[in-house]
Amino acid sequence: MLSGAESLQAFVSFVRRQFPVIVFVTLLTIALGLIYVITARSSFTAEAQLMIDANKVQIFQKESILGSIPLDTAQVESQIEILKSENVASAVIKNFHLTEDPEFVGAGGGLLGTLFGFVLSPFGSDQDQIASEFALNRHAIRAFQDRLSVKRVGLSYVIQIDFQSYDPERAAQIANAIADAYIVDQLEAKYQATRRAGAWLQDRIKELRDQVSNAERAVVEFKTKNNIVSTGGTDKRLVSEQQVAELSSQLVIARASTADSKARLDRINSVLKADLPNASFGETVADTLKSDVVSKMRTQYLELAAREADWSARYGHDHLAVVQLRNQMREIRNNIFDELKRLGETYKSDYEIAKQREEGVQKELAQAVSKSQETDSASVSLRELQSTAQTYKTLYDNFLQRYMESVQQQSFPITEARLISSASRPLQKSNPKTLLALAIASLGGMALGFGIGMLRDLSDRVFRTSGQVESLLGTDCIALVPLLTGDEKSHLPDNPKMNSGQSDPKTNARDQNGTETIASSLFTRSSEAIRSFALVSDMHGTIKSTKSKIDAFASSLSDKGESAVALSSSPAKARNSAGPRTIMRNDNALWTVVNAPFSRFTEAIRSIKLASDLNGVVKSNRVIGLTSSLPNEGKSTVAVALAQLMSQVSARTILIDCDLRNPSLSRTLAPSAKSGLLEVIAGKASLEEVIWTEPSISMAFLPVVVKFRLAHSNEILGSAPMKKLFEQLRESYDYVVVDLPPLAPIVDVHTATHLVDSFVFVIEWGRTKIDIVEHALGHAQGVCDNLLGVALNKVDMNIFGRYASHRESYYYNKHYARYGYTE
Repeated sequence: MLSGAESLQAFVSFVRRQFPVIVFVTLLTIALGLIYVITARSSFTAEAQLMIDANKVQIFQKESILGSIPLDTAQVESQIEILKSENVASAVIKNFHLTEDPEFVGAGGGLLGTLFGFVLSPFGSDQDQIASEFALNRHAIRAFQDRLSVKRVGLSYVIQIDFQSYDPERAAQIANAIADAYIVDQLEAKYQATRRAGAWLQDRIKELRDQVSNAERAVVEFKTKNNIVSTGGTDKRLVSEQQVAELSSQLVIARASTADSKARLDRINSVLKADLPNASFGETVADTLKSDVVSKMRTQYLELAAREADWSARYGHDHLAVVQLRNQMREIRNNIFDELKRLGETYKSDYEIAKQREEGVQKELAQAVSKSQETDSASVSLRELQSTAQTYKTLYDNFLQRYMESVQQQSFPITEARLISSASRPLQKSNPKTLLALAIASLGGMALGFGIGMLRDLSDRVFRTSGQVESLLGTDCIALVPLLTGDEKSHLPDNPKMNSGQSDPKTNARDQNGTETIASSLFTRSSEAIRSFALVSDMHGTIKSTKSKIDAFASSLSDKGESAVALSSSPAKARNSAGPRTIMRNDNALWTVVNAPFSRFTEAIRSIKLASDLNGVVKSNRVIGLTSSLPNEGKSTVAVALAQLMSQVSARTILIDCDLRNPSLSRTLAPSAKSGLLEVIAGKASLEEVIWTEPSISMAFLPVVVKFRLAHSNEILGSAPMKKLFEQLRESYDYVVVDLPPLAPIVDVHTATHLVDSFVFVIEWGRTKIDIVEHALGHAQGVCDNLLGVALNKVDMNIFGRYASHRESYYYNKHYARYGYTE
């Protein structure tokens, strides 16, 4: 999980990498947006507002027979859909003859409309496409609905109608016409519904009238047949039913009176039996019985209780006055109990009377019920007949009322909708909206650019940074070799004498001075690196074994420095050492290390040499092989540059071309060579006879001359004579730089791993696929075991900063390189 700072850094790196793509796509979409804004035909939008008033007062009619239901959101949305319907659109189209207007039946205005019409022209002209009146009308309706916009204003009952047209006057007219057509459509719909409802009600009323007459006639006949007499009141109940009902009411009242008397008697008995304390006795009795006499005695009791408590506090509990007060309180309490006993006798008498009355009413009710049971079966049938008759009568009255209302509504149809704001001629165009279109184009372009950038990032399966090398391959990236651009090549001297192999005295002197400076600087840097290495080794407990190796390495470097000084003091000797086999300097790019010692390219080669020297402290590292995954990744150029840099510090260095399949290095440095590596192995020539040299830097080169294609080049590299030759080279030279074939196409490198101490794997930056490198190294265990590191070659420093971290971007940027670059 990335932190916030890491996520921000990753995003910034992504933007830096894909910035040109994002900018290009954004500018392209903005340009398309500008083309649309410029070519699109201006349109105008008129606005009208319509209100749906469900509570409008209807002057000439009562509530509609269809019902008046408060509007909710679903109903308002339904009205919006009606406004968008084809009925309203057809009415407006017919009123304004829009089927004859090219705006509604043509291809449309602007460049897009013209192009659309041009595309459709091979399939027939517009007149052929919409020749019939029906097709014209359908085409006009579609165009009309595309220009119409209806929406609700907030949560209100106000509906906003927007219509868009190329003519502002026509837009306002059509917007108002839509509102009028909607109102007319609503009126017509209500009129038709009311008329159909009235016709149906009239037929239904006739049926109900006959049913009511038949039901009432059946009730009268049943009463006559069963001698049933009603009371004659409004309820029309039977006499027996009324008597039972009255006795039932009296019984309920008697039972209530009995229960009340019983409750009062039980309450006063419970009070008499309870032993209440003095403080709550009077209050409990008074609240229970509501007696005036008891209440008065309770008041006296409470006053004496208060006085007794006060005097007890003042004069003591046993004071004569306090004792006298307690006696008075006792007398009042006894009087209250006497009064309660008298009330209890009264309540007992009332209870006996209420009980006798209840029993009498209950006997009378039983007699009335027994009499009414004789006519119960007839009464049930009678009530059914009466209920049926009443139901028919109610339905008849309701339908008759509705019928009268429908007749009224046919004469005075009223709609709930009304126009509250008429559309006026718009003063400004509504489309195209320049700022909105450009904003959408900009945002869309940026989003599209980011999307394309992400796709490019996901598909960019090549090496771009040293971090990728370290994480994916599990090895160090020891150098980032920059791509030699035209500007850098222009700073390299183009001397005909130098190209032909001849030396110029001034040039030699400058080269020798440069060699001396380089040797001294390299010795200083190497010594500092060695001291750092020794400190680390000391921390790990291996200081003793490492110190001896460091001293030996420093001593060798000191000898090399002295040799470099001696070489600079004897230029004539250097010139005389040049033999007839002189390396051709006809490619300025191969000699950047010599001609531009402070360039970024040379600095990268120094990184490779420094890694080799530090690795040589631990083990012997005299034979360095350079290989790659595929051809043309620049391994030969790096090999030449590394050999030149090693020879500049007076180290005995030889460069060997071991690419037997494609000896491009031999063709470049020694194009006229007649013999080389193969002849030495075969014993046809000695090593001294085939070596080529560069006098200015004392670099030796062993070419390979392939006169015909070799089918078993791997057998040659793995042969015993080849191993013996390399042992001889180890004794004669300090460094042996070997240019090996690529790994992926052929197997030559696999057989040469026993000849090389360490390998430098060259990967072309931004081109070689990651899976190819992983596959090549995964099947070359000998190379991986002795791998010194990876050199990313042909790094384009102009765009490297988009991919690299802050350290790499700073160190390799062009401003930093100017401090050491001689222009």
